[in-house]
Amino acid sequence: MKKLFLPMFMMMLAIVIAGCSSSSTTDSTDDENSPSDGTDEEQVSGGELRAAIGQQPETLDPHMSTGATVKYVTRHIFEGLLAADSSFQPQPMLAESWEISDDGTIYTFHLREGVEFHNGKEMTAEDVTASMNRWLEQSSVATQIMGEDAYFQEEDDYTVTLHLEEARLTAIDAIASPKQFAGIMPKEVIEAADSTGITDYVGTGPFKFVEWRQDQYIHFEKFEQYQPVDFPADGLAGEKVAIVDDLFFDIVTDSSTQLAGIQTGQYDIAYTLPNDNYEQLLDDPAINTMTDLYGNSFHHFNKKEGIFTDFKMRQAVNAAVSNEEIMLGGWSHPDLYSLNSSYMGESQVWYSEAGADEYDQADPDKAAQLLEEAGYNGEEVVILTNNDSELYNTSVILHEQLSQLGMNVKLDVYDRATYSERRTNSANWDLLAVGLSTVTTPSQHLSLSASWYGWTEDETVHQMLAEIEAVSTLEEGTAIWDDLQAYLWTEYLPGTKHGDYYYYIAARDNVEGVTILEGPILWNTSVNK
Repeated sequence: MKKLFLPMFMMMLAIVIAGCSSSSTTDSTDDENSPSDGTDEEQVSGGELRAAIGQQPETLDPHMSTGATVKYVTRHIFEGLLAADSSFQPQPMLAESWEISDDGTIYTFHLREGVEFHNGKEMTAEDVTASMNRWLEQSSVATQIMGEDAYFQEEDDYTVTLHLEEARLTAIDAIASPKQFAGIMPKEVIEAADSTGITDYVGTGPFKFVEWRQDQYIHFEKFEQYQPVDFPADGLAGEKVAIVDDLFFDIVTDSSTQLAGIQTGQYDIAYTLPNDNYEQLLDDPAINTMTDLYGNSFHHFNKKEGIFTDFKMRQAVNAAVSNEEIMLGGWSHPDLYSLNSSYMGESQVWYSEAGADEYDQADPDKAAQLLEEAGYNGEEVVILTNNDSELYNTSVILHEQLSQLGMNVKLDVYDRATYSERRTNSANWDLLAVGLSTVTTPSQHLSLSASWYGWTEDETVHQMLAEIEAVSTLEEGTAIWDDLQAYLWTEYLPGTKHGDYYYYIAARDNVEGVTILEGPILWNTSVNK
């Protein structure tokens, strides 16, 4: 069996490298306004921290939702077997080590002993098995990567095994993924859950649940019996300390109210602020801003029916677009986007520049030639978008660029709910504005999914994804991914990628220690009142 005990030397080396070159946490202010590093002033424990979030989460059950707000909140009370570090690499959390069988189909996880749930019960293999099998049933990421026949099994009180029908290179990454993450709960909580999710929010994290007042706030408090891992904090991995006694997530749906609240000190941290106010907050000496990669901006082609079933038509649009105009129009400030051809993030091991010559061509002459070769004769092209500012703005600019090319373009704009419903019917649109959140492996990328909107039903794409999962080393997997990304740009084009976009948070200058990876991380964070 292949043992993965993650020696401390390697972990420390990774943390040093991440500290020198990480892009997951970016302080956008100058040094004078930057968060304290703790060397000039000792962190103050106790008190409360109030974080303003932009919408009420639909659930506090991380198994049940891919929603960003669910992830932002629940990561503070639930933990998984593994956690992603700042380079999105899996590290131990509730599992202290794991082993993989020689054929890659059985994973053995050795659990930490003495870890308590918030209800005082010790976590054992029966809780982990119940939690992980439920996650396998609920998570689209788990199903896509593990396969439908995967299951977890209890071996003894502190050992569980994962059984796969065939080897999957990225199974560990899926378990560590922060998206719809595999939180561990007591067995009895899992057994009491219904189709809407759990009703007793009990985890092992540094904070424990106190109260959820609908449309007002969610209140957590410090879990005094929390047992952190014994290595430095890095991303979502490493040591966690609840420094504040009380953590409130205030539900503030109006972004202007969040803006006023962070400026006056009503909130210590604000999650959902207008892009147009970013520069204003940069100039405020009482506020620090932090940016983090959120995902990719695309317009997906409808490849199931209509004009873009023709690859030359897809090439024509991709050749025409000027992505600098589109990204600036969508996100308002250069700090909040980057022009990047890779389907995966720059800080990830899967980052690739293959096919980059086909990105951001802004070549209307080439586009016109491709339209002629495709026999385009003024057929209507429908761009479907919603009225959220970023997607709407990118679609308005794309509409203008294609109209200047001589294409007959119609912009269909709907509220979020109607947009979400209309995109399911391939007869409703030709180009779909999408923002795709960060994923940890190529297999999770929705642009490559046959069932997601755009319908990438391509034998080569899915064969190469299967080849990635079947190999035994990351080096083999990334080499295949390079070839696949080149194929996506040069021979297939599931959509035209515009760039990567970032979100930002604002924190008062008396908040210390906050970091950001797939959302703010509020353990190891203090508020000096």
